[in-house]
Amino acid sequence: MRYTVEEGGRLNNYAIEPKMYEAEPPNPNQKRNYIILGVGAVSLIGGLLFVAVSVS
Repeated sequence: MRYTVEEGGRLNNYAIEPKMYEAEPPNPNQKRNYIILGVGAVSLIGGLLFVAVSVS
């Protein structure tokens, strides 16, 4: 465990930092899935707004 000793003998504990890594850009298959999910989300919100306006 990582710690330092301060004045007076007190211990100061530090959290263990996670391993760092670089993010990879999405591949074409992931991009296609993001577009499909985006279109589905927009159509769902549009449909909900249409139902809300037509009911009121």
